[in-house]
Amino acid sequence: MVAQSPRLKTLEDRHAALERQIGQEDARPRPNTAELSRLKLEKLRLKEEIERLRRDA
Repeated sequence: MVAQSPRLKTLEDRHAALERQIGQEDARPRPNTAELSRLKLEKLRLKEEIERLRRDA
């Protein structure tokens, strides 16, 4: 098993936090759609960077 880089761990933690934030915002009676869009875009960017780091490792 290969040790995970600190950068990758940080990105994965941030990705998980964004997932929770998106869920919380989406569960509100009137979600802020602009905030949801921003969070989802940031989550996607993190996912792409995580995948790139894993591929290049």
